[in-house]
Amino acid sequence: MNTKPSYEEPEQRVKELDEQYAILNFLKDITQQKRLQTQFIQAQKMEAIGTLAGGIAHHFNNLLMVILGYTSLMLMDTDPSHPHYARLRGIEKQVQSGAELTRQLLGFAMGGKYEVKLIDVNELVQKTSTMFGSTKKEISIYRKCQLDIWLTEADPEQIEHALLKLYVNAWQAMPGGGDLYLCTKNVILDEPSIKPYYAKAGRYVKISVTDTGIGMDEATRQRIFEPFFTTKQIGNGTGLGLPSTYGIIKNHGGYINVYSEEGKGTTFTIYLPAWGKQLSQEEPLSEKVVKGAGRVLLVDDEEMVLEIGEELLRALGYDVVTARNGRDALKVYGKERNTIDLIILDMIMPAMGGGEVYDQLKQINPRVKVLLSSGYSIDGPATEILKRGCNGFVQKPFDLRGLSQKIREIVGY
Repeated sequence: MNTKPSYEEPEQRVKELDEQYAILNFLKDITQQKRLQTQFIQAQKMEAIGTLAGGIAHHFNNLLMVILGYTSLMLMDTDPSHPHYARLRGIEKQVQSGAELTRQLLGFAMGGKYEVKLIDVNELVQKTSTMFGSTKKEISIYRKCQLDIWLTEADPEQIEHALLKLYVNAWQAMPGGGDLYLCTKNVILDEPSIKPYYAKAGRYVKISVTDTGIGMDEATRQRIFEPFFTTKQIGNGTGLGLPSTYGIIKNHGGYINVYSEEGKGTTFTIYLPAWGKQLSQEEPLSEKVVKGAGRVLLVDDEEMVLEIGEELLRALGYDVVTARNGRDALKVYGKERNTIDLIILDMIMPAMGGGEVYDQLKQINPRVKVLLSSGYSIDGPATEILKRGCNGFVQKPFDLRGLSQKIREIVGY
């Protein structure tokens, strides 16, 4: 006998379900999403503070240039045996410390590189660690550098600065002494591994700095790259060391991360984009002030910079004509281009910036010689102007020696 299958009306089945309790579970791993969100917020924060810091550094560099310029002029006319000579050297040293502070500010500001060239990171690691180790005998340093390390295009002074900050950070984490391990390696990073750091996939040079110190808790680790955050007592730290390192590496197209556990030490890892060119050999700059002859057009919108710049140039033997903005510079050069051997051009000016002025100067005379000057760094807009044929760049504050060397490189006499 066939049994007829039971049949329930849809309305009746729904009613029965309505009278029952049910729990529906949906799980989704959002770890990666949260990590990306945190890194994005950190990047936005660093960009905003970096823009502010860059503006402060620009104006502060102008002030330092005036102090350094007048100090250089007084030193030039002061015999080393005079009691004021040592005092002037002391002022010069303090101004250079102030310039180093602005370098730290520009280190995490947008456009923080100065003199960019192809470098061998093995040489930098060897040089900086040897120098550091000579003053910190309680630290044992171990190096493991890959042979045939790829070259990277970078500002060697800033990379040295970044490495030394990491060494100092490691030393402070090992108050009773300890071990510092330095490693370099060629690596190729794919898109998934590089995506969280907003960098491009490809070949990188990896530098690892590992200490056997006290380590960090998670709350501290999350904040170490924030400007002015420090775990030191008031007066013992500016909170700019690691943030400037972070900014330096980011501005070189790389990234830095950190792994740490309390009581188990810390590892900072730097990744710098590799470059496929040969390292060029450069002759070291002379330490002497090089005097010259000829006529220079000095262009700057800051009155105090014009005044000290004119005095410095005259002290070097040059005849000087000045312009307070881009339009005045074009008028002067249009009338007197046959008598002007070099133009020193400020990059950031109101109404007409250095880039636009340079392009119009080239229209007047395609062979015009221009030395770009700025309180900002060589990166960003300055690099673009240099690519268009500008002859050189000098970063404020500059002194007699630095200015004389740059002019000699361009005009050749």
